[in-house]
Amino acid sequence: MYKIIYTEKSWMESEGVEQVKKLSNLKGVILAVGYPDLHPGKTPVGAAFLTEGIIYPHLIGNDIGCSVSLFQTSIFEKKFKVDKAMRSLNNLEFEKDEFNIGTIGKGNHFAEFTAIDEILDKEEFNNLNLDKNRVYLLIHSGSRGLGEHILRKHIEKYSCQNGLEWGSEGFESYLKDYEQAITFARKSRQLIAERLCDAINGSLESLAIEAVHNGIELKDNYYVHRKGAAPSDTGYVVIAGSRGTNSYIVKPINGSLDTGFSIAHGAGRKWQRNGCKERLLGKFSKKDVKNSNFSYNLVCKDKSLIYEEAPEAYKNIDRVIQDLIEFDLIKVIAKLKPIVTYKD
Repeated sequence: MYKIIYTEKSWMESEGVEQVKKLSNLKGVILAVGYPDLHPGKTPVGAAFLTEGIIYPHLIGNDIGCSVSLFQTSIFEKKFKVDKAMRSLNNLEFEKDEFNIGTIGKGNHFAEFTAIDEILDKEEFNNLNLDKNRVYLLIHSGSRGLGEHILRKHIEKYSCQNGLEWGSEGFESYLKDYEQAITFARKSRQLIAERLCDAINGSLESLAIEAVHNGIELKDNYYVHRKGAAPSDTGYVVIAGSRGTNSYIVKPINGSLDTGFSIAHGAGRKWQRNGCKERLLGKFSKKDVKNSNFSYNLVCKDKSLIYEEAPEAYKNIDRVIQDLIEFDLIKVIAKLKPIVTYKD
């Protein structure tokens, strides 16, 4: 059984839907759900799969423990100097080890200094103990090289792409390594946040929100596999927009088995990476791309990502949020506005 949660007003690529449909036929899968940010990949992104008696590590991919996490900093928005921060971040170098802990990663992973744009639910906002005048740091990153190592190991040794049945050696081995990757990813995001704050002479005060969107969780006797899907049963979530757009602090509501105990995690891709530059330069000049929100206060040494991660390459985050509201899956608490975005 499968279902896709979105409205007719939203854009949905058929290939992503077909992937969800096909994977719903795997042994032990009782429900597959696609969310408004659904898009195709090696396995579909923006989806959750509920299984009984078996797990499929390849469904969540190699970036185990990936999360969009929100940190409160010591910096007040009024005192944040964008130009100075960008100069400091341009000179920042991340040391790398075997598994690249404390580094952001490629693709759509990012770090972003952000601020409260609008509070839509004051009571819930106050429950979070957030300061509306502070600068926040949004980190989207996961387990880097460790997650890749774990998936490759279990494909080679246990053929985990065919499933690991409950109680088997491969099942126990994977879940043990999985927990290590979750811890690694959390420590890595903390390191990233500390290094970025230190670079602009600030400091971290607290981890405000963390919601893992690539993971496996036992829930009501079912294994919930999330690939680009945030949990609907663990508190507040930040749903990230594309570059230069709002992100949203939301509170999931009415999370249940019928909706995969999950919600969307971001805007979701609309264009494939390898065609972004050609499509953008067919519509805009290089000067337009450079001066528009394609490179909105962006620090990025890999210039190809300016095109691959352009807002045009993503779905409309406001539409994704509205779909979740219409399905009565979230309550919007606040909007975040980007100040400076940093990519490795």
